[in-house]
Formats: sequence, C-alpha cells, structure tokens
Amino acid sequence: MEKEKIVGSFASGGITGIIVDMFHEGLFKSLFDVQCFDNKAIESYKSDKAHMGMGASMYGNPHNKGSVADNLDVMILGATQIDTDFNVNVTTNSSGIIMGGSGGHSDTAAGAKLSIVVTQLYKGRLPIVVDKVNTVTTPGDTIDALVTERGIAINPKRQDLIERFASLDTNLPIVTNIEELKNIAERITGIPEEIEFDDKIVAAVEYRDKTVIDVVRKPI
Repeated sequence: MEKEKIVGSFASGGITGIIVDMFHEGLFKSLFDVQCFDNKAIESYKSDKAHMGMGASMYGNPHNKGSVADNLDVMILGATQIDTDFNVNVTTNSSGIIMGGSGGHSDTAAGAKLSIVVTQLYKGRLPIVVDKVNTVTTPGDTIDALVTERGIAINPKRQDLIERFASLDTNLPIVTNIEELKNIAERITGIPEEIEFDDKIVAAVEYRDKTVIDVVRKPI
C-alpha cells in the first residue's frame, strides 16, 4: 500500500494493534470497530476520533444499504475447513463440535468485491481443504480465492482474476485448481477418517437472508 500509494477509506472488523498501526501510518482514513482484540486497539478506540464503533446493523444488515459489509473492496477471512467448491466452515471444529458464532463471515464475503480466505494448509496434522466441509458457514460462490503457505487457488467463477494473474509478471504460487492444494495436504497428513454424526440436529446455520443453508448434527 505504501509503495503504490494506496489509502483505504476505512478498515473494519475485529481491530488489532497492527490495523491501528496502519491507520496511524495513514494507510486508512478511518476504522470501524465491532471488536477490539488487544490493548492498542482499545487505546485507539478511546483516543482516535476516526476510530469509531458500530452496531450489528451498520456492520452486516443486508437490508441496510449503508452497511459496511456491502461496501468492502477486500475482505480477508479465516477457515477451519474449506472444500473443493470453496464452501467455508467456521462454525464447527475438526471434531464436529460447535465453536461459536461466525460473526460477519458470510456477510462480508457476500458484500466484498474480493473475498480471500487465508489459512494454513493443514493444522494439527489435519488438512484444511476437504472434499466437503462438515458445516457450510459461508457458501463457496461468495469466496474468490484461497491463500495458503503452499499455494493460492482462485475460484473458477472469477475468471477475471485468473486472467489478471496470467497477464502479470509475478512469482505468486498460483495453482491450477483447489484440488491441487488438497492433494498436497493429504500427501503430508494422510486422509483423515470421516466424522460420524447422529441424526439429531443441534443447530441450524442461518444465512444473511434468513434462509437455512445447513444444519449441525450431533457427532457420535
């Protein structure tokens, strides 16, 4: 951003000291805050006039035309699992147990012009890229790219991005498809046994338009 003289109008989300540093260096004009993750973020929220708190409606309400989620250029997201259709799970862990609410994960993915999932290719000897996620938190058609330490996969629906990267002189490790990353991980970790689930439904995953896109079943 410094090299290309790029200044963002705002940064949003759970604010950390690193984002505060970027703000103080003039890389963002303002910060919109739903959570402070460390003491530096808290101090900035207390003293910086352009560091502002916001409610859930301003953050991600799809019926609010001014919502921050729908005015993002780039959103960087995490994942506990991502499958070969780019569906993302941040609802349940590798054992199928609910971890907590997903925050604005699906809202910001849907609203941003570019949504990027950043994760390690495997964690705790378990591959993160799988054939099918245990729980769909964020639909794959709203995810544009997966960035890992061993390669970058771009969603085939974003042919504009694929063509752009093909035209650039870059050493970024772009792979042909996400299955390549899955295969790399499995060569290192092996293929884990699938989790078995009971028929009992313990939770429903509600999308931003109030439709139920998945359910969470009790692991056996």
